[in-house]
Amino acid sequence: MSPLLLGVRHHGPGSARAVRAALDAAGPPAVLIEGPPEGDALLGLAADPGMRPPVALLAHAADDPGRAAFWPLAEFSPEWVAIRWAQEAGVPVRFMDLPAAHSLAAREEDEEPDAARPDPLGVLAETAGYDDPERWWEDVVEHRGSGAVRDPLAAFEALGEAMVALREAYGDGGHGRDLVREAYMRQRMRAARREFGDAYAVVCGAWHVPALRAKTTAAADKALLTGLPKVKVETTWVPWTHRRLARAGGYGAGIASPGWYAHLFAARDRPVERWLTKVAGLLREEDRQVSSAHVIEAVRLAQTLAAMRGRPLPGLTETLEAVRAVMCDGSGIPLALIEDRLVVGDVLGEVPDTAPVVPLQRDLTRRQRSLRLRPEAQDRELELDLRKDTDAAKSLLLHRLRLLGIDWGIPAASRGATGTFRETWRLCWQPELSVRVAEAGIWGTTVPAAATAKAEADAAAAEELGEVTALAERCLLAGLSEALPAVLRALADRAALDTDVARLAKALPALARSLRYGDVRGTDAAALGTVAAGLAERICVALPPACTAGLDADAAAELRGHVDGVHGAVGLLADADEGLRERWSAVLRTLAGRETVPGLIRGRAARLLLDDGRLPAGETARLMGLALSPAAAPADAAGWIEGFAGGSSGGGTLLVHDDQLLGLIDTWLTGVPERAFTDVLPLLRRTFGAYEPGVKRTLGELVRRGPGGVGGAVGVGSAPAGFGPDLDPVRADAVVDLVRMLLAGVPADGVAVA
Repeated sequence: MSPLLLGVRHHGPGSARAVRAALDAAGPPAVLIEGPPEGDALLGLAADPGMRPPVALLAHAADDPGRAAFWPLAEFSPEWVAIRWAQEAGVPVRFMDLPAAHSLAAREEDEEPDAARPDPLGVLAETAGYDDPERWWEDVVEHRGSGAVRDPLAAFEALGEAMVALREAYGDGGHGRDLVREAYMRQRMRAARREFGDAYAVVCGAWHVPALRAKTTAAADKALLTGLPKVKVETTWVPWTHRRLARAGGYGAGIASPGWYAHLFAARDRPVERWLTKVAGLLREEDRQVSSAHVIEAVRLAQTLAAMRGRPLPGLTETLEAVRAVMCDGSGIPLALIEDRLVVGDVLGEVPDTAPVVPLQRDLTRRQRSLRLRPEAQDRELELDLRKDTDAAKSLLLHRLRLLGIDWGIPAASRGATGTFRETWRLCWQPELSVRVAEAGIWGTTVPAAATAKAEADAAAAEELGEVTALAERCLLAGLSEALPAVLRALADRAALDTDVARLAKALPALARSLRYGDVRGTDAAALGTVAAGLAERICVALPPACTAGLDADAAAELRGHVDGVHGAVGLLADADEGLRERWSAVLRTLAGRETVPGLIRGRAARLLLDDGRLPAGETARLMGLALSPAAAPADAAGWIEGFAGGSSGGGTLLVHDDQLLGLIDTWLTGVPERAFTDVLPLLRRTFGAYEPGVKRTLGELVRRGPGGVGGAVGVGSAPAGFGPDLDPVRADAVVDLVRMLLAGVPADGVAVA
C-alpha cells in the first residue's frame, strides 16, 4: 500500500473540495502538507475561532526580519482544507517542505530559473484545445458535477498522470531548487511511514507528485540535502488579503480571480445566481439602477453563452460578459469596479491574539484597537481634526509609524479646510507591513520608544543639513519630544559646518514648519527657534553673493525655488522676530536691483516685494522697464517675466488688473528680434501657458484692443472695458470676513481657530 498523494492547484476551490472528499473517503491516520516544518508548532492556531483566512505563515530570519517569506492560505486553499480536516478528525497534521531555515539562507542569485519553465496548467490547457488555462481549469475541475464525487480520487489520478508526462518532458522545469525541496519531502514521507504506516495522506502541488512517487534512496536524498546553508528563523501567522493572492499582485502561485474562487467555494448551490445577485448589490451601492429582472436576464444570458461554447456551467468570462451587456449597458467602467471589488476583492484575514508576534506588533495592535483604527486592505481616507484628542493621537501614531518605515498611512491633500489643525491620510494595510513591523522591532518594544530610538539613530547618521531639518519636522509631527535633543544637537552641528547657501535655504522651510507644528500640537519647539533664526541670518548674508550672473539656467531655477521657500519661512518666523522680515526685504531689494543677478531671480524678488506691499507700483514698472529694455538680452528678459509673472504665482491676474505692466510686456514682446524670439519662446510658453483659461482669454482680449486697451493712458474716471475706474470699497468690504476665514482661519469675531 502506498500513501495517498493528492496533487492540487494551490488556491483552487475545486481542488479544495476534492481534497476534503478524498480525505473523508480514505480516512488517513496523518496528513502531510506542503509548507515549512517550522510552522508545525503554529498549526494548532488554525482551529482558533479568531483565525479567519486569508492568512499566511510568515517566516523570517531572526537577525534580519527583512529576509522573509510567506505561505498564503485562503479558505478555498486545499492545504487549509486539509489542515482543518485533520484537526476535526483528530489526526496529526504536519508541514513537509524544505525548512525555511534553508530556503531563507539561500540567496536569490544561487538559482537562475530558466525563462522557458512551463506553466503546467497552460500546457495542459493547450493540449486540450483551450487558449485560456483558467477557463480549462474551470471546465475540468471547478465545474465538475456532483456525480464526480462518487470517485473522489479520479481527478487526482488523472492530474498525476498528466504531471508525470510533463515532468518527463520538462524535467525540473528550470528550477533546480525543486529537486532539493522534493528530496526533503521524501525524507519527511519516510519518517511518516515509520510512524503511521503507509496509509497517511500528502497534500502538495501537483507538479511535485511524480517526484514524490519516484523510487529513490534515502542516501541519494541525504546527499542532496548535505551542506545546505542555514539561518535561525522565527515564524508566525499574519493576515493576508485576496488582492495579494492575485497573480497581478506579484504572487508566483497566485490566481487571477480570488474573489470569484472564494464565492465558488462558499456557494454550494446555484453559484451563478448567487454571484450575479452580489454584483447587483454592488452596483446598487454605487447608485446604479439594477433590478431583480436584470439579475434574471443576466443569469439567462450567462447560461446561453456557456451552452453555445460547450461549457458545463457559466464561468467567470460568461458572467462578466452578461453583466456588461445587461447591467452595465455595455460600459466597461462599472465592470472594472466589479472586477476590482468582487472578482479580486479586498478581504483581509484575521489572526488570533495568541499568535506569536514581536512586542512592537502587540503594542501596535493595542493602540489600533484603543483608537479604533482597524487595519483594512481597501484604500480609505481618514480626516483628522487635531483639536480633538482622539484624532491627535491617531495622527501621532501614523506619523510615528512612518518614521519607522511602516507606511500604513500616507498623508494626502486635505479637502476643504487647509489650516494646520487639519490632516488627511490615505490608509491601506498590506501584508508586507507585518515584516516592516518585525524589522522595526529592533528599535523598541512600543511604538513611541521605537520611533524615538530610530529618530536618534537617523540624526546621528545624517550627512546633510536638509536630512536633519526634515527629521526635526517629522519628530514634531510625531510628538517625539524625547528625540528632539539629539536631533537639535545634530542640527546645530550640521548648520555650523555647512556653507552652501542652497542647502541652508533648503533646510529653513522645514524648520519654520516645525515651529508651527509645535504650536498646533502643543509640542515645545522653542529650541528650534534659535537654530532657525541663526540659519535665516546666514542665508540673508550669503544669498546675494550666490546669485551671480555665472549661474546657468538650471542653477538659477533652483535658487529661485529656494528664494520662494525662504520667503515663506520668513513669514512664519517673523512673528517672533519682526526685524527678520525687514532684513529679508532688504535682501530681496538687493536681488531685484542688481544687474548681475539672473533675470529669473530678479523678477521673482520684485514680485515678492510687490506682493508684500514693499515695492510701489511705480518702482515695479521701473524695474520691469529696465529688465525689458532693448539693451537687455532677450533670454534674460524672458527669465525676468517668468520670475515675476509665472503662472503658479498668480501673475496672470496681476497683469489683467495692471494695464501698465501688461503694456510693458506687450511692447517688449513685439520688439524682440526674430532670431531671439525662437530662443525665448519656450520660456514664454512655460510662463503664460500655466495661466487659467479665463485669465488667458482676458489677456488676449486686452492685447487685441491694442494701444487703447494695453499700455495706453487710463485717465481718472476711465478704465479698460470690463473694469471699474476704481476700487469699490462697499463691494470689497462685503467679502472681508469670508476672506479672513479662508486665508487665515480667523472667524468674523477675530478669534483664531488655528
